[in-house]
Parts: sequence; structure tokens; C-alpha cells
Amino acid sequence: MNLTFRQLRVFLEVADQGSVTRAAAALHLTPPAVSMQLKEVESQVGLQLFDRSGRRLSLSTAGEYFVVHAKRLLAALRDAENAMGRFKRLEHGLLTVGMVSTAKYFVPRLLALFRDEHPGIDVRLVVSANREALLARMETGDVDLSVMGRPPREMAARAEAFAPHPLVFVCPPGHELLRVGHPPVAALAPFPFIVREQGSGTRQAMQKFFAEHRFEPRISMEMGSNESIKQAVMAGMGVSFLSLHTLGLELRSGLLTLLDVQGTPLLRSWQLVHLHSKVLSPAAEAFRYFVLERGRAYLHEHDLPLLGARA
Repeated sequence: MNLTFRQLRVFLEVADQGSVTRAAAALHLTPPAVSMQLKEVESQVGLQLFDRSGRRLSLSTAGEYFVVHAKRLLAALRDAENAMGRFKRLEHGLLTVGMVSTAKYFVPRLLALFRDEHPGIDVRLVVSANREALLARMETGDVDLSVMGRPPREMAARAEAFAPHPLVFVCPPGHELLRVGHPPVAALAPFPFIVREQGSGTRQAMQKFFAEHRFEPRISMEMGSNESIKQAVMAGMGVSFLSLHTLGLELRSGLLTLLDVQGTPLLRSWQLVHLHSKVLSPAAEAFRYFVLERGRAYLHEHDLPLLGARA
């Protein structure tokens, strides 16, 4: 099999877009050029990789398998390029940062500060719905560095804590529990809970906290979005357990209030993670050092004062 880097990129773009035309636009090529490259890939592989019977190109069974290997090959080639870049001591190139959805409330701000100091680095931000989805992206080599709340034990990875990550109970203003002052966990029993989905790091932290207190919450709704949960809590549909970093706007504007439940805030750490097998580019190393040196102070200044928003 004799495939080029360009052919692999074309194949993966068509697989992602489901259309030769859209893939051509994304790659700045003509549709005939993309079609020709696809035919060459299938010729080299010796199998049909796409089902062309419908209006949208869909992967065949062989194509599904080949996508996995093509991503690994491209990741290996990128690692080789990055390793060579080290010798040139270049501080430019592409940096791909993955993060769980909860981290989107501060990582873009950190990246903006990083870009101000390193204007030669192009940054790509990949937001995953939850921790499990981000781990899957890491395994395929899609990201250089990842920001998450709990270090992965499922894979050979290096995790470095860089800032505190407080998790808190939140309710609408005027909630009856606010009159208790410092309620025990058991006082939450009568109230419906709106929680994150299974696979979310926030959900896992909540479950561990409740298990330690031998408490079973009355879950009324499960949502995959912090924003949707906040809207539901503001509407008086229940209380919730969320990362403090997701609540800045609502706490400062008085739309939500922290519940000072005993044992909270639950303090975890934000982790910067990369696979041991991943060779970090100079751009990724620069961002790593930036986050480890500056992340804690930045979050302490911008978000930890929110703990003063308790009733």
C-alpha cells in the first residue's frame, strides 16, 4: 500500500463531511481532484470504502475500519513533524487543545492570553460533550493537550494539576434552603435535582460526594448541557450541582445563588493531560508551560471570588 499524507487527509475529510463537494471546499481543492484522490485510495486499499448509493456518501464497513487507522497514521505523521520542529526550535505551527464542556468557561480566555504572547501559533479548540468523549478523541490523536477535571486512569497519560476546581450546589434566589444557613446533605432530600449526564466528570464527582454521605438524590432531570441546567434551576425546577466556573454570569447578576451545603465546595483540580506516547510540539510545550505557570493565578483572580456569592 502506497498512500500519501494528502490522500489520507482527503479520505478523512470526505468521511467527515459525507460529501465530495463539501470536502473539496474545506480542503481548497476542486471536486474532481478530491474524487480522483478517493479513487486512488480505494485502489491502493483494494476495497470500496464508501457506499455511494444514497445522496450522502457513507462509509462502508471497510471504510469504518480504515478511518481508525488513517487517523492514527496522520497523528503519527504529525508527531514526526513536531519532533523535527523541536530541532529547529520553532515556535509556530498548529496547537490543538481539547477540553470538556465545563472548561469552555475559562479555557478560551486562557488561550486568548496565550495567543497574545505567541502570535505565531495557530490554535484549534475542540470541545467534547463530556469526559468520555474527550478521552476518545485523545486515543485517536486528535488533540495535543486536554483540559479535564479528573486525570484518566484508563490510558497511559501524563496529568498535571494546574488550578483548583470547586464544585458547588446551586439554587434560585429565595429558595427555602437558603434560610437554613449551612444545611447538611440530608436537608436536600425533599428537593428535585437537575443533573449532568452519565459520563460527565461533574456527574461522577456528584455521585462520589453523595455516596460518601450515604445520600440518594431525587433526580428529576438529566441534561447534557450546563447552560440548560442553569436555565432549569433559574425557572425553579430544582437544585443542581455544578462547577463554580460555569456560574460566573448568573451569580454576579443574582440569577442564581450558592447553597452552602456542609462539605462544600467540593474541591477538585483542573488537569492538563497528554498521552505518554504523544510527542509534544514546541507550540504544545509552550502552552503547557503557560497553563502550569499562569492558570492557577488566572482562575483564582476571576472565579474563586464567586464563593462569596453564598447567601
